[in-house]
Amino acid sequence: MDDRLSNHAGLNDSAPNDRVVGVDEAGRGPLAGPVCAAAVILDPANNPLGINDSKQLSAPRRERLACEIKASALAWAVTFVEVAEIDRINILQAALLAMRKALEALSVAPTLALIDGNLCPSGLCCPAQAVVRGDQTSIAIGAASILAKVARDQAMQELDQRHPGYGFAQHKGYGTKAHLEALDRLGPCCEHRRSFAPVRACLARVEGAA
Repeated sequence: MDDRLSNHAGLNDSAPNDRVVGVDEAGRGPLAGPVCAAAVILDPANNPLGINDSKQLSAPRRERLACEIKASALAWAVTFVEVAEIDRINILQAALLAMRKALEALSVAPTLALIDGNLCPSGLCCPAQAVVRGDQTSIAIGAASILAKVARDQAMQELDQRHPGYGFAQHKGYGTKAHLEALDRLGPCCEHRRSFAPVRACLARVEGAA
């Protein structure tokens, strides 16, 4: 376990530690694709070594750790909220919804949820605590960040096969120069978030040229 990560992250001492769940999301910033969330209840006696914020790990290391986390965790779940829902309720609410769905999908009922960020979803099945930069300070949230990132990257690779030309497998939907150029050249596909300004601007140009 990384020395910077804690099993508790400011946890309420009255909560049984063996059923604390870490929750994180991936994919709030991209212009395309779903937002993903993961929830993980780690086994305190069997934490995989090297869990860290997913953004600090190489893709192969994340994938290996994701397999180890799934094999050793007491419970885990990964859920998605798709583009149509993102555009309907906005990306913040979609990310919170994905986190709530991940908690509800767990096979073990948690006693406390540690949520990465400064907001907790409403209507949760257990008490919750928001942890700013939690993926850097809580091993449970770090594990959730890895599962969410790996699952979303895999989803974007699948979307790349269905919608060739945009480079989803490379940039994972983020607004890179190559993605913006492809967006201008091809126009948005059904996986682009119309509620995001660069996609709206592209649509306006396409409609103006029609």
